[in-house]
Amino acid sequence: MDRECTVLVVEDDEAARSALTGFLEAAGYRVRWAVTGAEALTALGSGPADAVLLDLVLPEPDGFEVLRRTRAGDPALPVVVLSALAQAEDVVRAMKLGATDYLPKPFDPAELDLVLRRALDTRRRSEAEPSPAEPEGVPEGDAVVPVLSGAMERVRELVERIADTDVPVLLVGESGVGKDVIARRIHSRSRRAERPFVKINCAALPGELLESELFGHEKGAFTGAHAEKPGKFELAHQGTIFLDEIGEMDPRLQAKLLQVLQDEEFYRVGGKRPVRVDARVLTATNRVLEVAIRQGTFREDLFYRLNVVTVRVPPLRERKEEIGPLVRHFVDKYRRRYRGGLEEVPPEVMERFLAYDWPGNVRELENLVRRLVVLREPSMVLGELVAARALHSSPNTAANTVRDPGGTPTPPPLPDDAPLKEVARRAARIAEREAILRALKRTGWNKRKAARRLQVSYKALLYKIRDCRIIDPRDASVMD
Repeated sequence: MDRECTVLVVEDDEAARSALTGFLEAAGYRVRWAVTGAEALTALGSGPADAVLLDLVLPEPDGFEVLRRTRAGDPALPVVVLSALAQAEDVVRAMKLGATDYLPKPFDPAELDLVLRRALDTRRRSEAEPSPAEPEGVPEGDAVVPVLSGAMERVRELVERIADTDVPVLLVGESGVGKDVIARRIHSRSRRAERPFVKINCAALPGELLESELFGHEKGAFTGAHAEKPGKFELAHQGTIFLDEIGEMDPRLQAKLLQVLQDEEFYRVGGKRPVRVDARVLTATNRVLEVAIRQGTFREDLFYRLNVVTVRVPPLRERKEEIGPLVRHFVDKYRRRYRGGLEEVPPEVMERFLAYDWPGNVRELENLVRRLVVLREPSMVLGELVAARALHSSPNTAANTVRDPGGTPTPPPLPDDAPLKEVARRAARIAEREAILRALKRTGWNKRKAARRLQVSYKALLYKIRDCRIIDPRDASVMD
């Protein structure tokens, strides 16, 4: 839970520090605080923090220097910059130094809560997903895994050809295959490599908030907009903006994005003057956008603007020769992170890894290897693989598989000697799937309404739908 996390507040103004501390403690966070830049660095060195709220204007060293040193020590630590400095160049400088997000003062507590939770979620994803450039050798990773498969060699060759052309690129592939990997490699190999790379998940926010995040807002544009805020497009000026899960973007915002691509300018929310921007646009989706066009949920003119070059990132089951090197890399990575653990994956586990189809792709592989390193108990990982294989029935037996009303394969019965933990996990998964299906049917398969009915975030529901492999009956060929 986010609310069990420790947040370090770095603020020299006593009133602001007290207000922040009170708000965070009331929300259930554990809070530590520092008044100066030196105190902040000492606090980070003396004890762990899950996130940092950092004022830029501080006694020596200032917030920019604290941010630089923090990033050098822990590149994954979320740092949300808070400052009355509203100049876009200050925001860009902070983002280039590695700030996770930015909030101008004064700010609405609800917006702070949203930004903080998103920052914490970003760290969880960075730990759960493969590092953006590890398999491809981008400098952000802590090691390089050689690309051995012919499928990924073809992807890499295409990336090398298009990286410096500045054309829009659409990355397609299943969840967890590493589309973020390829986006960062394209940026790192382009003439914009020294400029910002800004990523935003289009499925993580409702339309109104996503518009403000992308294009910024003027002071007073809506309730809680106490100061002007530059958007992600402005922060990506002369760099690259990566729009993940573009297929989930609201059609109204699609029209505004089309305007940016055509005219290289836009209006902030509540703004009256155009903002010029020069940013290369990379997009990614695990949906079939041609189907979304036929369904009327994605604009055809935007599709052709984004789809100048398409890069298909193949699933892990099509490049199994990479499993061995990836496993060795992840073992080394997590042994360093946790200062010990399992030294080598046993042959029987590796054999199961090579036989498994990996519906969750590289992300699923990394998660299993991490648990194996920490728990040092191969039987637990083997049990998870058996359960996963039962849940995600093989495509070879699809014709004989019973499907529920959501098009989801019904898993076969567990064996008589199945562990009690697996019986409980299966029962919980079935109950979750049934609850999600009921909510989707009652809302006409409107996922945002279903999320509100289930009292979970829209993003959490999307993950659950994918996890339960629920297929929209209106289009049985597309899995959301």
